[in-house]
Amino acid sequence: MTSELLQQVRVIDPVSGIDRITDVLIKDGVIGFVADNISDLPNDTHIKNCQGLILGPGLVDLYSHSGEPGFEERESLFSLMQAASAGGFTRINILPDTSPAIDDPSVVAQLLQKSKMLEGQGDISSPISLPLVNLWGAITEKVVGKQMTELADLTAAGVVGFTDGHPWENFALVRRVLEYVQPLGKPIAFYCCNPELKGNGVVREGLDAIRLGLPFIPMSSETSAIAALLELASPIGVPVHIMRVSTARSVELIASAKARGVPVTASTTWMHLLLDTKAVKSYDPSLRLEPPLGNSQDLAALRQAVKTGDIDAIAIDHSPYTYEEKTVAFAEAPPGAIGFELAFPFLWQYLVESGEWTAVELWRALSTRPAECLQQQPSAIAPGQKVEMILYDPQANWKVEKKNLYTLSTNTPWFGQQIQGRVVRTWVSSDRRSSVD
Repeated sequence: MTSELLQQVRVIDPVSGIDRITDVLIKDGVIGFVADNISDLPNDTHIKNCQGLILGPGLVDLYSHSGEPGFEERESLFSLMQAASAGGFTRINILPDTSPAIDDPSVVAQLLQKSKMLEGQGDISSPISLPLVNLWGAITEKVVGKQMTELADLTAAGVVGFTDGHPWENFALVRRVLEYVQPLGKPIAFYCCNPELKGNGVVREGLDAIRLGLPFIPMSSETSAIAALLELASPIGVPVHIMRVSTARSVELIASAKARGVPVTASTTWMHLLLDTKAVKSYDPSLRLEPPLGNSQDLAALRQAVKTGDIDAIAIDHSPYTYEEKTVAFAEAPPGAIGFELAFPFLWQYLVESGEWTAVELWRALSTRPAECLQQQPSAIAPGQKVEMILYDPQANWKVEKKNLYTLSTNTPWFGQQIQGRVVRTWVSSDRRSSVD
C-alpha cells in the first residue's frame, strides 16, 4: 500500500463548488479522505507540506493537433503527451488532420495502441503522469469535406467523437452527417466558417485591420456558418459542438439557440480570451490564428460567456509548427500556436489573479465542462474517486524557452518571456480509462 498526504493544500473542485484549504490523503491511486486535519495515517505515508499550492481536478482539452503521424518534426505523440501533462492536462483529444488522417479504423487502432504504450511510461509516483489520449474521428475522408467516412466503423474502433476541424462548404452533406451520426451516440463538432466570405483574410475586420494593412475576415464568415448549422441541427435534434467561437455575435446566436432548447455546446480557445486584434500590431506570426483574434468587444463577450456558461468550455487547440514554417511574413504563416504548457498559467494570471473570474469558474471551464461536452464523467476531488488531479504553484517563476518546454515547437508570442505559475505535479490513476467512459 502506498499513501501520500497533502497537507494544507488549497482544494478547488468545480464538481462540488468548493475552494478551501484542507488535507487530502491518497491511498493506492484513490482519494481516501478530504478533511481539515488528517492525523490517522497509514504506516509509511509520505507527507508533503502544500501551503501556498493549489490542488484541482485534471484539466481536459477538447481538441488539439498532433504532429504524429506525418509531421513528427513538429510534435511527436510522446512530446505532445509530455507537454499536456506539464500543463496540467490529464485528458487530451487529438484532431484528425494528421497524415494519414484519422479516417480509418486501422489508423485509430495504431494511434490508440501507441498512446496506451506511452501512457504506461507514466508513473503515479512521478511528477509527470502522462494523460489519457482520445482521438477525434474524421467526418470526411482525408478531412476535405467531400466523402463521408464509415462513421459506424470509426465508432467501433474507439473514437471519442467526430469532426474534421476545418470549415465546411457543403451544408447538404452536413445535414446528412447529422442524420447518420444520431444513432451512434457520439459527440460531433464543427468549426464554423464560410470559406468564401473568409477569402484570403488573416485578421478580424475592423479599424485595427485597416491600420495593420492586412487582408481582413468579416465577422459574418463565422456567424453565417453558425446560424446555418444551428438551423440544420435544431429539427434533427442531434447534439452538436461548435468549435473556436471568436465573436460577440456568435455568442448571441449560441445563447439564443440554447434558450430555445437546441442541443448545442460551444468552446472558444484560450488565446481568444487573452488577446484581441491590438496584439497583432507586432506582426508576430504566432498570432496568426484561425479564427483570427477578435476585437475588444469580442474579447469581453467571450470572457463573460465562458463565465456564465453560454460558451461551455475553453479549448487549447495546441498547433505546433517548426521554426522554419512559422518564421515567415504574417499573412503567409500557417495559423496556430502552441498552448499546453502556457494556457493555464496565463488564464490564471489574467482572469483569476485579476479578480474577473473565480478559481472555480476557470477550473470548471477547463475540466468539468469539457468532459461533459465529450459525454464523459468529470473528475472530482472527493473520497473514493480515482486520482486524476494536478498540483499548481501560482508563485513559480519560469521563462518560456526551449529548455523549459516539453513541446518540440516554440510558436508562441510569449516565447522568451517570464511567466508566473506552473503545474508541479499530475496524478493519473493507472485504471483511469474505465473511470471516464
